[in-house]
Parts: sequence; structure tokens; C-alpha cells
Amino acid sequence: MRGARPLSNDELRIISDCFDGEFATRDKSLVLIGVSTGGRISELLSLTIGDVYQNEKPVETLHFNKHVVKGKENSRTVPVNSDGVKAISDLMQWHSEHFGDTDPQRPLFPSRQKRKGKQVAITRQRAHQVFKEVCEKSGLNGNLATHSLRKSYAQRLYAILPDIFTVKEMLGHQDVKTTQAYLGVDVEKVREASEAMIIGDNHESDTRSME
Repeated sequence: MRGARPLSNDELRIISDCFDGEFATRDKSLVLIGVSTGGRISELLSLTIGDVYQNEKPVETLHFNKHVVKGKENSRTVPVNSDGVKAISDLMQWHSEHFGDTDPQRPLFPSRQKRKGKQVAITRQRAHQVFKEVCEKSGLNGNLATHSLRKSYAQRLYAILPDIFTVKEMLGHQDVKTTQAYLGVDVEKVREASEAMIIGDNHESDTRSME
């Protein structure tokens, strides 16, 4: 979603503690895998168990096939960090408890619905609704949408590894200009800078010292 803002680490921790209900693990894992890999919501929802769980363990690199990426751009492989690996492990346990197995063909983020007797993934609209609800429950505001997960990944990666060409490759952008526009302004750094400029309680004393 155009204009969706990224989330800080503190905000992500708050959100992670606010999921509940039958599908809490599914929904929390979608958020954590999203911010750990930078996948578009359509790419994430296209994943199957077999894409992330192989040889009875979570993958350490996630491959987004060409046929699911936006505009059928080049496929890409992204490292999965410890948060993502744990999310996959938790999700596999949830699948086992919910469905009785970890069928490699089953959608990673299944809905309650079936089509022609087969489980289907939740829709992008449903994912967006779930994300908005947990953000509201967490007390967060601003323009937040599932695209915030991808933007959060991009800004967090660039803050640690300030190589825009690497970020471009991990996001699957064709043009680095898209990545530049995508990163935008690091709001948290601006917030810190703004706080450093406050007058606060020193304003009155500073004024007297000038008399």
C-alpha cells in the first residue's frame, strides 16, 4: 500500500505480544516472516509448507520463485534470520496441532476455507484486516498496512548494512531508484534528532542567562 510506514523494533515487539485466538500463531508468524525476509504480501501468501520446511527443519534461506513475484521479475533468495526460523518452527507446530500433519503442499498461511476440497491461503484483504486489527489493539497509529512489513525489513536491513544495491537485490527491485524511494526517510532517526533539539525544562533558565 502506497505510503505505508515502517515499524520500529519496539513496535514489532509490542505487536508480537498482542495476537490471540485460534489463528494467533499463523498471524504472528506472517508478521515475523514478513519483517525477516521482506517478501511482498502476495509472495508470502503464495508460500507452502514445503517452501519453508525441508528435511524436517526450517530453511535458512527462502526462495521466492519467479512466477509469484510482482510482474514476474527475477526470482530471488533471501536469508532467514533467527526470528524467521523460530516463526517457521512455531508455525509447523501449529499446523501439526491444527491439521494433524505438515503437508508440504498445504499453504503456509491457510484460511478456514477450502476450494475443491483443498486448503487455500488467506487472502491479501484478510491479511490486511488482521494486521490492522492487531495494530489497533497494540495502540499503534499512522498509516499501517501489510506493506509496512516489507518496508520495515528494508529500513532495518539498510540501517545495519548501508548498501542500497544489496537492499535492492533482497527486495527484488529492478531499478535502484525504486529502492531509494522505497527507503524514504528513517523516521526513528529523525525522531531521535528532533528529541535532541528540544528546549524542555532548560528554556526558562536559558532565557534568564541571556538577560
